[in-house]
Amino acid sequence: MNSATVRNLLVRGMLAGLAAGVLALVVAYFLGEPNVDSAIGLEEAHAHTHTHGDAGADAGGHDEEEVVSRSLQSTAGLATGILVYGVAFGGIAALAFCFALGRIGRFGPRATALLLSGCALLAVYVVPYLKYPVNPPAVGDPDTIGKRTTLYFLMMVLSVLLAIAATLLGKRLAPALGTWYATVAAVAAFAVAVGLAYAFLPVINEVPDDFPATLLWRFRLSALAIQTVLWGALGLFLGELAERLLRPKAVPSGSGGAVPAAR
Repeated sequence: MNSATVRNLLVRGMLAGLAAGVLALVVAYFLGEPNVDSAIGLEEAHAHTHTHGDAGADAGGHDEEEVVSRSLQSTAGLATGILVYGVAFGGIAALAFCFALGRIGRFGPRATALLLSGCALLAVYVVPYLKYPVNPPAVGDPDTIGKRTTLYFLMMVLSVLLAIAATLLGKRLAPALGTWYATVAAVAAFAVAVGLAYAFLPVINEVPDDFPATLLWRFRLSALAIQTVLWGALGLFLGELAERLLRPKAVPSGSGGAVPAAR
């Protein structure tokens, strides 16, 4: 690809990420935020109970004014975070698409974009998520947040590197084993490597015994749904925009022939 095509695809990737972010925002607001509110309510009730039971506690310590209101967090803050996330990863996905198109098999732009988004969802989110799932407010020790963040990002980096290594392994084995068996071998190697990482990295379980299991399940399921919608929509939108850019349809000319549509 020439630089103009890469630039056009980058812009389209960011637009696709923005559109995907809007869909993910709808899911986050209607599916995720109610669970966050429920978890915050439990946290506040728990803190109020402990403060009320401690005769020597400072009663005004829990009445400090919020720096950012909850209503602002759940609207403008949520929208800003998801949309910026979508645009950023849309641009990254577009650059990855430019590199992958024609190099990972005989896939067209739509199939390549959707395949990349699926692999990104798996490597960037699902694999780290299964080892270190997200927790709602009221879950987790504030003193271990640095450790938990480090381990999560370490698992993410390992997952991405292992996915790249598995792809290279599959391409290396394809001439000898054929595409099907090379793909199976690469997926199996990725699964084994991820399993070893799961086994050796430390386990973190800070969910209180009295935290409602149903709420925890709903929160984690909604987080997974948001990411699935974001990456799935990104793949579909990017694939469609890339298809229209790289394979423009012919339009009839005035003399009865056909000329390529303008890009």
